[in-house]
Amino acid sequence: MEFLHHGGSFKGLCSRSAEEEPELKDFMEYMDSLKNYEKSGVPKDAGTDSDDGFDLGRMRRLMELLDNPHSKFKVPHIQTIRERISFGRLGEPVSAKSLNDLFHRSKKIINKAMELENGRISHFEVLTAMAFKLFAQENVDIAVIEAGLGGARDATNVICSSGLATSVITTIGEEHLAALGGSLKSIAMAKSGIIKHKRPVSGMNFQLVLGGRFLPHIKQILQDKALSMSSPVVSASDAGNRSKIKGISLLNDRPCQSCDIVIQVGNYFNLSFELFDVKLYMLGSHQLQNAVTATCTALCLRDLEDKAGIQSNSILDPSGWQISDGSIRAGLENTCLLGRSQFLTSMEAERLGLSKAMIMLDGAHTKESAKALVHTIRMTFPGARLALVVAMASDKDHVGFAREFLSGGKIDAVFLTQANIAGGKSRTTLASFLRDCWIKASGELGLAFLNDKTMEYQDLLKAQSNGCEGVLENKTILAAEASVLSSMKIANQILSHNMQKGSGIIVVTGSLHIVSSVLATLHE
Repeated sequence: MEFLHHGGSFKGLCSRSAEEEPELKDFMEYMDSLKNYEKSGVPKDAGTDSDDGFDLGRMRRLMELLDNPHSKFKVPHIQTIRERISFGRLGEPVSAKSLNDLFHRSKKIINKAMELENGRISHFEVLTAMAFKLFAQENVDIAVIEAGLGGARDATNVICSSGLATSVITTIGEEHLAALGGSLKSIAMAKSGIIKHKRPVSGMNFQLVLGGRFLPHIKQILQDKALSMSSPVVSASDAGNRSKIKGISLLNDRPCQSCDIVIQVGNYFNLSFELFDVKLYMLGSHQLQNAVTATCTALCLRDLEDKAGIQSNSILDPSGWQISDGSIRAGLENTCLLGRSQFLTSMEAERLGLSKAMIMLDGAHTKESAKALVHTIRMTFPGARLALVVAMASDKDHVGFAREFLSGGKIDAVFLTQANIAGGKSRTTLASFLRDCWIKASGELGLAFLNDKTMEYQDLLKAQSNGCEGVLENKTILAAEASVLSSMKIANQILSHNMQKGSGIIVVTGSLHIVSSVLATLHE
């Protein structure tokens, strides 16, 4: 089985320029000429079923010109963060040569489509089309497609019910709030657009998997939409799912959590599954929930075989896939994502000039993901001293993000900085503005900072190194710094001086772009 994936909203982590990959020069120049909503920001109500919504018909017409490649493989449709285009048993990124060759074969067709659509076809629509063409070209058995904005108007939603095996909605949060109608209810209604009718011929070959946990009224919206489409629902957060984290350990120089995954779903499917002592590199209770959601999805695909009573590997009409318990375990234990609870190795830290530092990279950029990250850190390393290095895009809830971290316990230092954000200055948040947001959040919580007094805290570090213990006790340093790397180095100095109070972790967060900048430095 080939396992492929097209990640819609992943922001080009550690992306290389055309100069570094000359084979992609023509393709990158063409893509850069298109409207890119990652750079300009998604328009208000763009993802809603309204006159202001994106035109899915435009994507369908583009697919028609490209011979409908999205109809030539099966898809579970997942709304979590993954890489842009990867495929094969090892999930390796598409090669520059394959992508470039495909682009040159398709360029005339894309240009024709662009002319027919009066130049309105976007960067994401072309990239999605290229992914579909690659998947069809490679004769994949199954593809995992991540939506971009999500919902009925998303370019990935050209996949019809006959080509969709499973849809997965992991969570409903406030990201893309304005683009999806302005409320959690409108977001849920928009994202329920990926739910498809069951196919009348086979009767039961499409399922909706809900990750969760959802607010009751949000879950009801999703279930009501599924009911109207005659689509069965599997909930990964049902009471019968008694999965738990048993402990944290080091494996191959990286933290991992040992988990039991116990699933018991009643209703039509009657799924029962137990997997003990699974080692997950993806840390936190939210990542365990993601693992349970992925397991439920695999069980649904396998369950198709049981319902049909036969095994078929036909691409266009499979009745199920042979997925062993061992394969599920291997998939979970080998899953890791750049910039998601990623700890640098000691060699990588040394390469950055941060010998012996413990460095965690996480692209959290919403208040929900910040809360999950804080919980993960406190669970994995209780009592650890923290120094944050934060850069964010301009369209995020900066105060809400800060509030979640500040509510999660003592932080030694917070360095607000800037990283290159897609869209340039229009979407980059100044470090000084971020500092003001953290001051506002701290004021709301009644906390005090040693605010942006670089000379003062450097003098305090000197005083502490000269034997004046306790001078930084109960003081959280807040500073705006121009450079990500210099922020990390000063953070390391502060944590090193406080080592007698426990281990220290430098957490680089706020955006996948700041994570990208650190990883890019490692590869220079």
